[in-house]
Amino acid sequence: MSKYELPFDIDMAWCPGCGNFQIRKSIISALDELGQVHQKDVVFVSGIGQAAKMPQYLNVNYFNGLHGRALPVALAVKAANPSLTVIAEGGDGDMYGEGGNHFLHNIRRNIDITHIVHNNMVYGLTKGQASPTSQPGMKTGVQVNGVANEPFNPLAVAISLGASFVARAYSGEMEQTKEIIKMAVNHKGYAMIDLLHPCVSFNKINTFKWYEQNTYTIEAHDETDRSKAWELTMKPGKLGLGVYYKKGGGKTFTDSLPCYQKDMSPLHTRERKQKKLAELIHSHV
Repeated sequence: MSKYELPFDIDMAWCPGCGNFQIRKSIISALDELGQVHQKDVVFVSGIGQAAKMPQYLNVNYFNGLHGRALPVALAVKAANPSLTVIAEGGDGDMYGEGGNHFLHNIRRNIDITHIVHNNMVYGLTKGQASPTSQPGMKTGVQVNGVANEPFNPLAVAISLGASFVARAYSGEMEQTKEIIKMAVNHKGYAMIDLLHPCVSFNKINTFKWYEQNTYTIEAHDETDRSKAWELTMKPGKLGLGVYYKKGGGKTFTDSLPCYQKDMSPLHTRERKQKKLAELIHSHV
C-alpha cells in the first residue's frame, strides 16, 4: 500500500465513475515515484468543489479553504517555507471562475507550486451549471437555452502571462497523467496542468467516450518556443494532451523575497529577535 493512501477507510463523496478516482490514483503513483519528495514535506491546498476534496482522500498535509482561494494560500505556504512541495488543486469553476483573478496574478508571480485543475467543463458540486470551460450550446438547468459564451482557454492564458510550465492531461490516460504530474512537481516555478475528466452526473456531453474521440497526444515539439506553444493552444478541433511549454531558469516568487536572499531556511526555524521587533513596532506608534 502506498504511504499516500489513507491508513483507514473513508467514504469518498464522489459519484461512481467520476474521473476524480483516476486522478487520485495518478497523483498517488506520481508521488510514490518522486523519490526526492518526502511525504512530510507535501502540502495540498484546495478550495471548494468535488475536485477540491482530493486532499481529504490522501495521506498528506493539506489546507482546505474558500471557493476560488486556493492559490493565495498556496503562495503563503510556499513563501513561509520554500522547502515544501506545494500542490494547489481544484476544479475549473473553482480555479478559472471564482479563482480567476488569483489564477492570473499568481502566474505572473511565478510561485514555485504545482497547480492541478480538474477540468470537467461544468460545476459538479453545485448541480451542473455551466463553468468557464463549458462548450457553446451546452444546456444546463441554468443555461436553459444553451451556453452562449466562448469557453475560457486556460493554456493560452497561462502561456501569454509567462507561466513557466503548461500542460494538459486527461484522467483516462493515467500513465501519461502520472508522468506529467511528476514533471510539474519537479519543475522550479509555476507549473499548471489542465486535467480533463468527465462529470458523469451533470455533464452528459463531455463523457469518457467524448474525450477518447476528441483528444490526442501532441507531437514532439520545441517546448521552449513560447510563440509556437501558444499557437498550439489555439489550434481548433481536438484537445491536445502533453506538455505545451516549459521554461527553466527564471526567478520564482520566493527567490525575489529579501528574507531569502542569504538564508533559505523556513521562517518558523529562525530566531525571533523580540527586542528588535518591539523597537520597530514602537517606532511606528
